[in-house]
Amino acid sequence: MSKIVIESKPSTTRLETLGVSKWPTWTKEVSIFPWVFPEQEIAYILEGEVVITPNDGSAPVTFRKGDLVTFPAGMRCTWEVKQPLHKHYQLDGTVVGRIYRRIKLFFTR
Repeated sequence: MSKIVIESKPSTTRLETLGVSKWPTWTKEVSIFPWVFPEQEIAYILEGEVVITPNDGSAPVTFRKGDLVTFPAGMRCTWEVKQPLHKHYQLDGTVVGRIYRRIKLFFTR
């Protein structure tokens, strides 16, 4: 499985090229919860701090405000939101493809 990739403080040009300001946003309070990434996700962290522990035994990964984070498709992990999170995010693929992957994931648990 691929690893989480973090770009600390990417340039404004990089963020504009990706169209980050047009991506949807998501917020989460301080909490701990399991998560699965059915498809690759790229997130730009506007606020907060999170530690993600992959279920495959890989080392925990910390990211925070100003980081551009790429999560690999298929990764199962535990999120620990240490400071309230606010992020822009972009999911890979089409809406139909995302629905298919989620249905497939649900039935292969």
